[in-house]
Amino acid sequence: MRDILKGEDAQIAAVTATLAQVSPDIVLLTGIDWDYDLHALHALNDALGAQGAGYDHLFARRPNSGRPSGLDLDGDGRTGGPGDALGYGRFSGHGGIAVLSRWPLDKDGLRDFTGLMWRDLPGARMPEQDGQPFPSLEAWQALPLSSVAHWDLPVILPGGDRLHLLTLAANTPVFDGPEDRNGKRNHDEIMLWRLYLDGELAQAPPDAPVVVLGNANLDPVDGEGLHGAIAGLLSNPRLRDPAPRSDGGVLAAKHQGGANVDQLGDPALDTADWRDEGGPGNLRVSYVLPDARLPVTGAAVVWPMPGDALAPLFAGETAPRHRLVWVDIELPE
Repeated sequence: MRDILKGEDAQIAAVTATLAQVSPDIVLLTGIDWDYDLHALHALNDALGAQGAGYDHLFARRPNSGRPSGLDLDGDGRTGGPGDALGYGRFSGHGGIAVLSRWPLDKDGLRDFTGLMWRDLPGARMPEQDGQPFPSLEAWQALPLSSVAHWDLPVILPGGDRLHLLTLAANTPVFDGPEDRNGKRNHDEIMLWRLYLDGELAQAPPDAPVVVLGNANLDPVDGEGLHGAIAGLLSNPRLRDPAPRSDGGVLAAKHQGGANVDQLGDPALDTADWRDEGGPGNLRVSYVLPDARLPVTGAAVVWPMPGDALAPLFAGETAPRHRLVWVDIELPE
C-alpha cells in the first residue's frame, strides 16, 4: 500500500503532489475509501509527510456508501448490488470522505447527519413511479439522505474559537430513470445545508463561522441535475462564493467539442474534467463556501497548465477527474 501511495498509482500521485504543492491547513478529501482503523487515510498522510506536507489531525467515519441495505433500492429486481447499498458503493466504505487538518478537530462537538433519513428532511423530494414511492415504500422508508456523509465538524482555531466544516459529497444526479431518484437525492443532499443554515432543522445552526465544502456533483447551470439546489446554496446570505478560477479550465474548454459546445457556465470556474463525447464535459461541481463574515484573501482551482510540474499527473484516462479547490480566509481574532 505504501509503495502505491508513493507514486505507482496515478491518482494517488496526483493527489499527494497537489496537496504538497498547495499545502492547505485543512483538507476535505472525497472519494477516499474508509476502513475501520483508517489504514488508508494514515498511509496517505504518511505519503504526504514524506513530501513535507503531512497533517497532525485526521478524521473519518463510516460512510453510507457501500453499506449493505438488504433491500432492492435501485429497482432492478435484485439485492446486494452497489446500487442497493445505502449509498452507491461496491463495498462498505467505498468512496468515503476524510478531513486532514493542521489544527485540532473538536470531535466531541461533531454533529453527524449521516444517519438522517431522507424522508425526514423538510420538503424531501420522494422519487415516484406511477404515483408510488420508487422502487418501493420499504426502500423509501429505509434510505438515509446522505449517499456518503454529512458532518458539521468544528475545527479548533489557534485562538480557541471554532470554525465549523459542513462537509458535502452528494450523489451523482444521473444514472437513473424518469423517477429521477438520483437527481432528487442530489438536490436534497445539497438542500440539507441550506435548511441547516436557515434554521429549519431540529438542530440549530452554529453561531460560530462555517465553511461548506465538498463535491456537490452539481453545476449551477450546466450538465444534468436540479440546478436550483446549488444555485440557492451559492446565494445563501450566510455564505460567500469566492468563485475560484483557473486558466487551465479555460484552456481545456477551448479544446472541447460535443457536449461542451452549448455549455453556459464560465469554464474558468470548472472543477472537474469529464469526457466530451458521451459525457458532460467540464463542470463546476466542487465548492468551498466560507461564512460571509470571513474575509477571503485568495481562491483558485488547481488545474495545471501545460509546462506545469503537475500537468503530467493529470493527463490520460487514469488521471483524477476532479481538481483541488482552495480558498484562503482571514480568521476571526
